[in-house]
Amino acid sequence: MTAVIDAVDLDLREILRPGDRIVMGQACGEPTTLVEALIAQGAEIGRLSAFIATSFSGLFTPAATDSFALSSMGAIGALRAVTKEHRLAIVPCHVSRVGPLIEAGILGCDVAFVQVSPADENGEHSFGLISDYVRAAVAAARVVVAEVNDRVPWTSGERLSASEIDYAVTVSRTPAEVPPARIGPVDAAIAEHAAAYIEDGAVLQTGIGAVPDGILRLLHDRADLGVHSGMIGDGLVDLVEAGVITNARKKIDRGVSVTGALIGTERLYRFADRNPAIRMCATGYTHDAGVLSQLERLVTVNSAVEVDLTGQVNAEQSGAAYIGGTGGQVDFVRAGMRSPGGHAVIALPATAKGGTVSRITAALTGPVTTARTDVDVIVTEFGAAELAGRTLAERTRRLIAVAHPDFREELERAAHEIQRRGF
Repeated sequence: MTAVIDAVDLDLREILRPGDRIVMGQACGEPTTLVEALIAQGAEIGRLSAFIATSFSGLFTPAATDSFALSSMGAIGALRAVTKEHRLAIVPCHVSRVGPLIEAGILGCDVAFVQVSPADENGEHSFGLISDYVRAAVAAARVVVAEVNDRVPWTSGERLSASEIDYAVTVSRTPAEVPPARIGPVDAAIAEHAAAYIEDGAVLQTGIGAVPDGILRLLHDRADLGVHSGMIGDGLVDLVEAGVITNARKKIDRGVSVTGALIGTERLYRFADRNPAIRMCATGYTHDAGVLSQLERLVTVNSAVEVDLTGQVNAEQSGAAYIGGTGGQVDFVRAGMRSPGGHAVIALPATAKGGTVSRITAALTGPVTTARTDVDVIVTEFGAAELAGRTLAERTRRLIAVAHPDFREELERAAHEIQRRGF
């Protein structure tokens, strides 16, 4: 039977055991009241650990992790500050693998912390803003603690029955929000080059940030766009209201935007509330190769820390600093490249650190996130380098052409040996 608790009366010492492994809903589906309680009370319980894929709440600070050990698949959002102080353990995995790792018991889950909407007349809750691996966590957990937030929208997709909840913590607070990014001149230039690959009837996958937001703002003259993405933000609302996103030409999920996460502001949340044109799905659907293979004209847009002269993509680490993550990049890059009429775009500024470092590099300073065999198009503010099917020597020439002019001579010297050998 579900125990209903007011947030002010929540005492995790009565729920958790020493050594418990907690898996939390992520992004704007982060159960912030439960996280606050864990930070305040975790040290008294002892030996707790927690996994969260991304966080935008700002609650996870180096000091906060004195109460428990924190792990993630990347330093995304507010987790970057924790990583900087070496207080975040990185689990290298695609977001699509988090659910299966939980199901297999490899990523331990004794307790699930989730945020849900209030129950409907049938006693069922919506997972609201996140749907990726939360169902897998609920299924695996000994104890399910649900933050029942009356500000969370009711979204189409997975349901959580009241009978599956051990402790329901009632709250009324605005979920974590991620406002649209400020689009600078470089972002706008990158967006313009990337948007050229999006034609009428295309199906979009994008992330969040200045470049994806900039791309969406350039699409108001397109027709019948579709959406199948790991996440969507406020820009979706503008394009739906303008009649641009209709999902009318998709072979599957016609008329419906499919996503695993709503990452935006109250505007997006209210738009999604009881809106059958948006469907929240687990990563077993949003990122599945079999599902994605049914989408024609799929255009995927992802980011990178750096790209080397042969097309290898690092989206995780810059030298000793871990600043990104694997996310769903590889799943969508492969899908976009293979989609009939589609493309996989990796978009990044040509430089970093105030123009002092080239992000088109002779050699990566971090790991290979996406292999050069999967790469299709690299876009910077200086243009687009189409790499699919090109020789390594030709790739070097195309990538140098989209590097910042200040670094092209240096890159040409580095590329000389590849061009001479052919590899």
